[in-house]
Amino acid sequence: MSPTRKRSATQDAQALYEAVNQLIRVHQFRDRDRICCYDVSVAQCYALETLVKQGPLRLQSLAQEMFLDKSTASRVVDSLERKGYVTRVADAADRRAVQLAPTAKGRALYQTIRADLVAEEAAMIEHMPPEVLDGALDLLGQLTRAAQARCGAEATRPAE
Repeated sequence: MSPTRKRSATQDAQALYEAVNQLIRVHQFRDRDRICCYDVSVAQCYALETLVKQGPLRLQSLAQEMFLDKSTASRVVDSLERKGYVTRVADAADRRAVQLAPTAKGRALYQTIRADLVAEEAAMIEHMPPEVLDGALDLLGQLTRAAQARCGAEATRPAE
């Protein structure tokens, strides 16, 4: 620890916990309020986002990507399928298996929701100095990678 440093590592960790906790909480409420007006839940939107970004996935893979158990992910997908946002397609690698894929309607919905949320983010950061924003983005990336590493590869990449 530097001689000019006044806080302990524990105090830094507590401050980080509080800051990240508040940011996540605000974003979760914001997401709930903004996303639900499109007739999907936050979990449904996250599932749709995962399928749009990663392409077709088996249910188990989607569940692991979302840190959900398989039965919860199945309920989320069932509701998206009923609404016409997701379809089940044959897995090219294993004809017995099924993959989940976004429909054109699902892709369009995700793009609409994403544009709405990105516009809100743009309004929040428009007056931030570039060096502050660059530092924040770097920090958030490092924190995300550290959290993923602590979760372990098995939590983010399924064994199929």
